[in-house]
Amino acid sequence: MAIATTLGYSDLPELLTRLTGDEKHDWSSHSTLDVLWVLYDRVLRIDPLAPDDPERDRFLLSKGHGPGAYYAVLAAKGFISADQLEGFGSFDSPLGYHPDHVRVSGVEISSGSLGHGLPIAVGVALAGRRVFCLVGDGELDEGTNWEAVQYAGRIGLGRLTAVVVDNDSSTHGWPGGIEQRFLLEGWSSERVDGRDHDALEQALTAGDGERPHAVVAEVRR
Repeated sequence: MAIATTLGYSDLPELLTRLTGDEKHDWSSHSTLDVLWVLYDRVLRIDPLAPDDPERDRFLLSKGHGPGAYYAVLAAKGFISADQLEGFGSFDSPLGYHPDHVRVSGVEISSGSLGHGLPIAVGVALAGRRVFCLVGDGELDEGTNWEAVQYAGRIGLGRLTAVVVDNDSSTHGWPGGIEQRFLLEGWSSERVDGRDHDALEQALTAGDGERPHAVVAEVRR
């Protein structure tokens, strides 16, 4: 059940330490932390106390195989209790190694099998909702993403924003930058420092409403 909360960005390290389960994707998870925080703190129109609001924004974590940072942000924003973090990955915990939309308040889709979130986000945007979908650079090796990118660009799906966390984990790399591929497919697109909160906020809100928008958030170790 959602709760009121006053936790801030400075509380995230303590929340992350409460995730005592055997997280096998620490870097994959932690590289998303600042993007997730800026989305939930500055960009998304989502109220944890009004989960059924039909006008709320939708956020889809396609990169669901490393959800630790996601759970920490959900706890900080009152979607789940911070006490739940301590059971992460245990047999009877709702917080699994892949997020489950049936069991975790605030989670829109169950994810972790790569390449599914962005196609779903296209459908959500077609239904008239403003939707943000977070994917990883390595996840873009999956062809399903590019079918979604091509379709969204062709029809001008302006309610869709894709956020790509580029932590240099792609198998083949992206000569010229991932953002150039989105531009070629009819999207607006830009690359920013994935730890710079002001730059992230500016980029995430820069869509023109006429084209789908992509933000490539670069995060290096």
